[in-house]
Amino acid sequence: MGYQVIDTLAHDYHIKVNKEVFLVQWGRGKVLEEELILAKPMTFMNLSGEAASYLVEKFNLSPEEILVVHDDMDLSWNRLKLVAKSGPGGHNGVASVIEKLGTEQIPRLKIGIGRPLDKDRVNYVLSEFSEEEIKALPEIIRQAKTAIELVLKEGLSRAMSIFNARGKGVEDV
Repeated sequence: MGYQVIDTLAHDYHIKVNKEVFLVQWGRGKVLEEELILAKPMTFMNLSGEAASYLVEKFNLSPEEILVVHDDMDLSWNRLKLVAKSGPGGHNGVASVIEKLGTEQIPRLKIGIGRPLDKDRVNYVLSEFSEEEIKALPEIIRQAKTAIELVLKEGLSRAMSIFNARGKGVEDV
């Protein structure tokens, strides 16, 4: 999910995410007049912290200046939530980022994928989307993009109060 959101932002704002160094692919450009670095870890998901740590060091960022976009089984399908800090919630990629950056104070956009009913968690996360889910993906990705734009326009705290209050996502913010 996170990759699809990054790809959409890169496409819509004409940012080339094609620099690949130290286990991360990234590009820099402007989104709503804000200088932004879009990045995708090229590691195994469980090692995402390696890429996050590299980016924080390379661009002299604090963990609070990044926004991690990831799937979340604790949220129902199609539910999105912005958080300023949170534990990993069983997400190994997030656990890796928290470990490498040494804090839970990492803003995140969680994209709900729901819990599996009849599959184990690993197979569920790695399985293909159903036809119904594929049809819903463009709207979910649009909602995620809107949430990120809201963070850039209004700041994280205000974006959280607006976005999270809606329950499902942002309609016409």
